[in-house]
Amino acid sequence: MSDRRPRATWRRQPEQPAHAHQSSAPTTPASPPEEQKPSVVQATLYRDGRHVSSPTTLAETFRQLREHPDGMAWIGLHRPTEKELHSLAAEFDLHELAVEDAMEAHQRPKLERYGDTLFVVLRAARYLDAQEEVDFGELHVFVGPDFVITVRHGAAPDLSAVRRRMEEDPDLLALGPEAVLYAILDAVVDGYAPVVAGVQNDIDEIETEVFGGDPAVSRRIYELSREMVEFQRATRPLVGMLHGLMAGFAKYGTDEELQRYLRDVADHVTHTSERVDGFRQALTEILTVNGTLVTQQQNAEMRALAEAGFEQNEEIKKISSWAAILFAPTLVGTIYGMNFDTMPELHWAAGYPFAILLMAVVCTSLYVIFKKRDWL
Repeated sequence: MSDRRPRATWRRQPEQPAHAHQSSAPTTPASPPEEQKPSVVQATLYRDGRHVSSPTTLAETFRQLREHPDGMAWIGLHRPTEKELHSLAAEFDLHELAVEDAMEAHQRPKLERYGDTLFVVLRAARYLDAQEEVDFGELHVFVGPDFVITVRHGAAPDLSAVRRRMEEDPDLLALGPEAVLYAILDAVVDGYAPVVAGVQNDIDEIETEVFGGDPAVSRRIYELSREMVEFQRATRPLVGMLHGLMAGFAKYGTDEELQRYLRDVADHVTHTSERVDGFRQALTEILTVNGTLVTQQQNAEMRALAEAGFEQNEEIKKISSWAAILFAPTLVGTIYGMNFDTMPELHWAAGYPFAILLMAVVCTSLYVIFKKRDWL
């Protein structure tokens, strides 16, 4: 992105804006402790790769850096206030668009150059074993000729470990802000490895649950798929960002050793991005298989219900058939069991054999009919 403000040369701003960050003691009652909590995690000055001092305030950092023009300041912030960022912007001539982005989280990973300052947005990730989920953090990095400013929104990555690593390697730290940027990139990319391992383990467990018929597995597949979408958004842009850095090696005179380190980080990012793409494809296929298995299970249950209904119908047919057969003699017997003297058949000598024969004929006929229809 092109610079939107005229910048002739790199310059320091007057000291007043820097001290404006440290306001005079207020006469009103002190603010609650949570409002006074500092966002400056650590500010350190280095010279030739060696630790010089660790100022406790931004104003002191600015003053000491002016006193050592050949030094480098590394300022780490965690969710800074607007006043602190504007103080840094005034001191280090940071572009207003980059400062605006740094104030808010939820930025996409990107790399932009504003004059002598490089602005980098990274999405770090860590795997939470207890919750079996991926937690994403956001890191904004300003890299200038003699300073590095990191603004964290989230718990990851652990930049204190990056500081220790760099301080243990003065030769690498002596290469300047670009070396610090490399170390931060390397830490963020290395942090993806445990996440990849954790996700792979989750996918293996999900495959077992799918074929085990776990009804809750669909929700777990969906949630993990959402996390992989976020993971893709964190890793995929890094590939282009690092290739953009490598394209400027010759133009900006990047040290050859640092070039090799950055190429190694680019290789790791590419590998991680490919693994994440593979995870998304695998989860899509698992979701399809799970849907097929669920459908098959539902079909089997429907078939079992249909078979149970068919068997029940057969039993009802048998009961109904026997009821109809027994109803015929019952009807005849009931009619002739009525106590009426005027019934014509009561005094007929052949009446009883006729009634028995009639009942036998009706019952036999009904039995033959039901048998032909497979009701019996």
